[in-house]
Amino acid sequence: MSLQKVNLAEKFALFSDHWNPRVVGELNGQQVKLVKLKGPFDWHHHDHEDELFLVVRGSFRMELRDGAIDIREGEFIVVPRGVEHRPVADEEVQVLLFEPASTLNTGNVRTERTRDALERL
Repeated sequence: MSLQKVNLAEKFALFSDHWNPRVVGELNGQQVKLVKLKGPFDWHHHDHEDELFLVVRGSFRMELRDGAIDIREGEFIVVPRGVEHRPVADEEVQVLLFEPASTLNTGNVRTERTRDALERL
C-alpha cells in the first residue's frame, strides 16, 4: 500500500457538476468524498449513518425540520443518523463529506439525484 496525499483544490477542479459526490479516500470503512452543492437538495435522513459536512469553500445552510444552521468555510456539522435534513446552497459551495461507505447520498429516498455508485478521483 502506498501513501498518497490529496490536494483538495486539485480534486475539486476535476469536476463542475453539483450534488454528485466523488470518493477521494477511504479509511476504516469510511469514505472521504468531495461534492459541490448549489441550490436545495432533497429532504432525507439516514437510518444507520451519521454524516460529516466540512465546508472547504463557500457556505451553505443545513435545513432541519425545526430550523436551520449556517455552515461557513472552515466549519463542519455532523448530522446524526435519523435526523431529517436538507442542505441548501445559495451559491456554489465545496464540501468534504466523511461518512460510512454504505451511505447513500439521498438516504431514505430515491430521486434523480441518487448515486448508487460513486466515481473515484
